[in-house]
Amino acid sequence: MLLELGDHRFDISTRALVMGILNRTPDSFFDGGEYFGFDEFVAKAEQHVNDGADFVDVGGIRLKPGDEVGVDEELERVVPAVRALAERFDVPISVDTFRAEVAAACFDAGASIANDTSGFSDPEMLHVAAAAGGSVVASHVRTAPRLADPEPVYEDVVVDVTNFLAERAAWAEAAGIPPQRIVLDHALDLGKNAAMSTELLFRGTRSIAALGYPTFLSASNKGFLGIITGDPVANRDDATHAAHVAGIMAGARVLRAHNVKGTRRVADAISLLLETRGVAAPDGVDFAAEGAPA
Repeated sequence: MLLELGDHRFDISTRALVMGILNRTPDSFFDGGEYFGFDEFVAKAEQHVNDGADFVDVGGIRLKPGDEVGVDEELERVVPAVRALAERFDVPISVDTFRAEVAAACFDAGASIANDTSGFSDPEMLHVAAAAGGSVVASHVRTAPRLADPEPVYEDVVVDVTNFLAERAAWAEAAGIPPQRIVLDHALDLGKNAAMSTELLFRGTRSIAALGYPTFLSASNKGFLGIITGDPVANRDDATHAAHVAGIMAGARVLRAHNVKGTRRVADAISLLLETRGVAAPDGVDFAAEGAPA
């Protein structure tokens, strides 16, 4: 399977890509605005790239309910950031936005992916992405952007989410976006309680991957992991890595991550395991080397 992001083409048959998270928000649930300053933001981006990020994701609005952020303010936060990254790094750039106007400005500034957590609520989003030759991430959602959904109900969460994403993928193709530029995200914790997110992590990923599009996993430090482990958000690295292993084995091929270095190591290790199922070791790998398991 191929994934195209701008001018970059990735074989994701066994290899999962790592997307480094870059928040230009003062109220991020994870970093609390630590990288809102421009210099801090660029330094974090450089760290992500050096740690092995395949691409980066720039967001200017917190996903969950919070202070209102208008279009002009979102543009001010993300467009200069995207332009600076495009000038400095040779990696694809994603913009996390539900507004077609913001996506269009970011495509002009050097982005190549629109990561839309609203399920294409803006009817112009797909046309903007298609016109730019861009890729899109389609996320499952039950409500309008940034609205709370504290008591979600599904007939079958896996079936319902899979059907929703199949529909959104069809919308994207109808707008002129080829399948290798369409990524599907079950959006864990977004309109799902912990039990639902846990079920979607493996069974849902497997069902969505069967649709034939690249499958996205946004589990990094999420609330459902905190409920499973009892760990606060600052101590969920191990749970995040475990979620990434489960997701990759179920078919996820894009991992949205705060800890790029650790996620890169997990993704590479699982890729090696997938490559060697029932075949000889790949070139350069000696399973009989000293210290290898007998």
